[in-house]
Amino acid sequence: MAYDYEWFKKAVYDMTKIDLNAYKEKQMKRRIDTLITKNGIKGYENYVTLLKGDKEKFDEFVNYLTINVSEFYRNPDQWEYMDKQVIPELIKNFGKNRLKIWSAACSTGDEPYSLVMAFSRHMPLSNIKIFATDIDKQVIAKAKVGLYNDKSIAGVPDDLKKKYFTKVGPSYQISDEIKRCVEFKEHNLLKDAYPKDYHLIVCRNVLIYFTEEAKAEIFKKFSDSLVKDGCLFIGSTEQIITYREIGFSRKNSFFYGKV
Repeated sequence: MAYDYEWFKKAVYDMTKIDLNAYKEKQMKRRIDTLITKNGIKGYENYVTLLKGDKEKFDEFVNYLTINVSEFYRNPDQWEYMDKQVIPELIKNFGKNRLKIWSAACSTGDEPYSLVMAFSRHMPLSNIKIFATDIDKQVIAKAKVGLYNDKSIAGVPDDLKKKYFTKVGPSYQISDEIKRCVEFKEHNLLKDAYPKDYHLIVCRNVLIYFTEEAKAEIFKKFSDSLVKDGCLFIGSTEQIITYREIGFSRKNSFFYGKV
């Protein structure tokens, strides 16, 4: 048997249900090869044997694979558009008491917690509930702790930073009242069923790592998950070429409305 990258992709899927075929191969293979070298391992077969026998190395691999780069209020001008245009429109269309919001591929929690703070300018925290999902249980665990460094929270508006963060040594702890507004759950965008009847879905700077086919499938599923006049917020490095065909109108470069 040839223990090549094709074999490795299948072995990874058997272990994790992460489908590496959905990722840009050259980029992902380079990342994995770098990690294998870092661990002093020769070949994919030996690395898979290590992953099966060492939980710490397995968790390290999944964490590395899922590319967790996140920060609060990333691209502040887009969050300003959210504050001035998107949230008021959602409240006008659906009210304050029943908004369903999904932060998909939420990483370490920066984005769902940013959403809570953004909505807190428009309604009481008791009305805000964010459903936040990620494929990586390690980053979900970090998100639930809610401890961040200077760089992560640099984009948080000063009044919200003062209100909702406490300095702990060199780090910053987000308040329990913000944490209580977020429900975290493991979810694989490529494999698991999508929740339905959402008013806002946020999924940013994740799909750039996927193939065009995988992206198209995910965007279609997001469209199916939204109610009419719901909104999808994507990353500044992403765009939906065929947005009309899958049921979206374009609000601006990064916000799409469900028709």
